[in-house]
Amino acid sequence: MTLPAAIQSADGHPVVDTHAHQPTAEFLEDAGGEMMADAASEFGTSVETWDYGEMIDEYHAVGIGRAILLGWDAETNTGNPPVPNDYVAEVRDAHPDFFVGFGSVDPWKDDADAEARRCVEDLDLSGFKFQQIAQGFDPSAPEHRELFDTIEDLGVPVVFHGGSSTLGAGTPGGRGLKLKYGDPMLIDDVAADHPEMPILLAHPAFPWEKEQLAICRQKGNVYMDLSGWLPRYIDEQVLHYAGTVLRDKVMFGTDYPMIRPERWLEDFAEQTDYDEATQRKLLWENAEAFLGL
Repeated sequence: MTLPAAIQSADGHPVVDTHAHQPTAEFLEDAGGEMMADAASEFGTSVETWDYGEMIDEYHAVGIGRAILLGWDAETNTGNPPVPNDYVAEVRDAHPDFFVGFGSVDPWKDDADAEARRCVEDLDLSGFKFQQIAQGFDPSAPEHRELFDTIEDLGVPVVFHGGSSTLGAGTPGGRGLKLKYGDPMLIDDVAADHPEMPILLAHPAFPWEKEQLAICRQKGNVYMDLSGWLPRYIDEQVLHYAGTVLRDKVMFGTDYPMIRPERWLEDFAEQTDYDEATQRKLLWENAEAFLGL
């Protein structure tokens, strides 16, 4: 097993995965449904489930000590039940030294604002995750302004999906999911209107990589992660920026369980030649600063 040099010399300092989903039926079967089976097929695997003990053991084996566990609520657009925010909090509470819990709010539900406040004030979740393609919404649209005003007021970060999606991939009409909502330029408006809200754009945002890089450079409150893609498939300009002008704003993420941590880290070690200082930034220092760990 070949791991990045920074992990080999880290003296036990935990790597942080900024993008992990539940390996259980709550996400993979209930919330994901048929569109998740389509995604698994695109990743060359099938939908299988396992428990959190196995997940944590898998992470610890390669030096990863923290992971953001993401909620999911796309019920209005997909008809599938959410991964409840209470469930995310329960899993976090069962493994408080490993998981950082992020809630999810369906922006089309009447109680979206109230649920956002409950996530932070009652459940003590650390942020929010939006998957605009699955949720079928444009976050820059005026009707969602109040929700992001609320989240900015709560003082927690937000993860937005960036780029295309494997959900529904290969099916007629992509199961009705619309890729336009993954354009990171829609987040530029949100970032401009909510300068105190830290934003993490998940994934290298194919086919809008350059737009995402531009937003991360121009907006001080916008960051990005490298999840959802093995490094060998990430655009060369993204990897170049990650090691140079954006080395303080790019973070490691897997998109677990679709991409497993050992596979991602081995590919990272093989495909990149960052010095150890840059590796530390990408693998844990930037995430710790973003999350206030």
